[in-house]
Amino acid sequence: MHALPAHCKILALLTFVLLVVATPREAFWAFALYAALLAVVAAAARVPPAFLARRMLIEVPFLAFALLLPFVAEDPRTTVLSLSLSESGLWGAWNILAKGTLGVAASLLLAATTEIRDLLLGLRRLRLPQLLVQIAAFMVRYADVITGELRRMRIARESRGFTARGPRHWGVLAKTAGALFIRTYERGERVHLAMLSRGYAGTMPVIDELSATRAQWALAAALPSAGLLVCVMAWTL
Repeated sequence: MHALPAHCKILALLTFVLLVVATPREAFWAFALYAALLAVVAAAARVPPAFLARRMLIEVPFLAFALLLPFVAEDPRTTVLSLSLSESGLWGAWNILAKGTLGVAASLLLAATTEIRDLLLGLRRLRLPQLLVQIAAFMVRYADVITGELRRMRIARESRGFTARGPRHWGVLAKTAGALFIRTYERGERVHLAMLSRGYAGTMPVIDELSATRAQWALAAALPSAGLLVCVMAWTL
């Protein structure tokens, strides 16, 4: 799994997620099979369950929204544990919970088995617009730079005796955010000039262009092929 070319895994992920979304929400067993398929992939890739569980917390805000649907959706209503809940809201909450969780888990498996640089090269090989790929590459590259700049500004504040303790300090934090924006903008200008001086003409050079063999394509297609079978069965049974 880790050695597969990134563009193969990206296509497999996209196809699998589309199949999950296309599955009727009434087919509970189908979503259980999808989860089992992802568990098999995680085991084959040797991704620890605890690793995935910690990162699945990213979907908590969406789950909170889903849990509100049964209370705010329209009639008809039903009673569950002495609570009057909307039937359409319950179906909508289940739809978001099942499909969203499977999509997030599949994306985390891709991220756990693929380096960021390989993901960007995979997107480029899939003919994603060059500008979008470069924006993503710069964002990843300079996220640590901006984080380091913010850390130095925080240390400078604390060395002068500043500690944020309440709303009265929000003004200082707002000025910090403004100063950080100006510094990152100026850093971007300097980086751009440095790139131009080294021959940058709108595209980044690619040192190694990886291609996939038939065996690698077949391995990457295993998950979406099994997902296609489950989706067809969900619509026909």
